[in-house]
Amino acid sequence: MKWILATASIAVLVAAASAQAGSSASVTIRHQMRGCHTWSVNGGAYKASQVLRIKRGTSVTFTNNDVMPHTLIKTRGPALVIGHAKMGHMSAQAKAVFSHPGVYKLKTKAGEDYPGMDGMKTIGEDNVLRLTVHVS
Repeated sequence: MKWILATASIAVLVAAASAQAGSSASVTIRHQMRGCHTWSVNGGAYKASQVLRIKRGTSVTFTNNDVMPHTLIKTRGPALVIGHAKMGHMSAQAKAVFSHPGVYKLKTKAGEDYPGMDGMKTIGEDNVLRLTVHVS
């Protein structure tokens, strides 16, 4: 009887650990004067290059609040499915669930400004947005 109770307790602990791994994170792209665009991880500072550390099973939502479309691209790392990778309008979102441990490298490919946004001025070259995701 004690063996069955111990096995059941272990199963509950394993289920609780799995639930914690299914957390979420957010990345937001914005327009700015110098460098054209940057992104923020979980509400932090906006920068062109970011690092995110998460647990396996975490879902990350990418929101495009820039004046141009962005396509999210994985350049290195384990298999990853990105839903709606082409964020073709303001407030468009892409989502990825990081199911495998490892180091992922992501970037965006920016398109042309949306119609009607011709008056948006920027200083210097456009930033290339890069994100390194460490999944444990």
